[in-house]
Amino acid sequence: MTAGGIAIGLLVSGCAAQERPELRGDLKSLSGEARQADDPGQAREALRRAARALAEAGGAKVRTSMETVSGGTRLTIHGTGGYDFARPAGELTVLVPADAAGATEHRAVTEVFVPGALFMKNRGAGVPAGKWVRLSTPAFADGNLLTNGATDPLAAVELLGGAREVTYMRDERVDGVGVRHYWGTIDLGRAARAAPERDRGPLAVAARGFSSGTVRFDAYLDRQGLPRRLSHRFGVVRGGSAAPMTVVSTVDLYDFGTKFDVALPASADIYAGTVGSLGK
Repeated sequence: MTAGGIAIGLLVSGCAAQERPELRGDLKSLSGEARQADDPGQAREALRRAARALAEAGGAKVRTSMETVSGGTRLTIHGTGGYDFARPAGELTVLVPADAAGATEHRAVTEVFVPGALFMKNRGAGVPAGKWVRLSTPAFADGNLLTNGATDPLAAVELLGGAREVTYMRDERVDGVGVRHYWGTIDLGRAARAAPERDRGPLAVAARGFSSGTVRFDAYLDRQGLPRRLSHRFGVVRGGSAAPMTVVSTVDLYDFGTKFDVALPASADIYAGTVGSLGK
């Protein structure tokens, strides 16, 4: 797909996880169920249930990381925040490198996610200080999987609905919690069809935007079926003579059940003027 606005857009321009009593089984206990986990059909079903498990859990704290590699340049964007998966709505503070050289100075961009829309504050690109911009996520060429510098945690989980080839790797630990590690590929078109109607638009756009229509992933699910870590690897083909770019987007989820009251920006605080490109 072309670079138009993908991840580069933003790049150029704490509590430890707590295990609930029922999650305290060690890796030996998890290994006793490895035969079931190793069944491809059951593995796919476990992945497809992950979004429902999140909605039932309610809220969670979130860490995100998006690393881009193009030629000899490597850039990373980090984000932290929380998400109410039952509502659904989430908020992240994303730290953006000051320039493509990876200068130490960073600026913090606040992002609020709701179905079909992304609100961004301190975005730059000609937006007055203290104002928000509202962006329609189906309008992004990549369905907003990469453009804003952090994959929407809900979208990251809903991508698992398109899991096609799945391999159970091993039992591991993420933040001290026993998990099953799955690896495989995602069919973006299938993921869009499997998602709730409210979320199909952006994923359908992503299915058309990525030329291969597939994404590689690693997913780490605990014994309750909750995703503790999700990592997706995107290959981005840019126009002209630009080198291909690899983007690895990782979402960590922890402290499930945390309550988050995500407030949407007031209409008066949303900038209605012309917005420059993210690279400006």
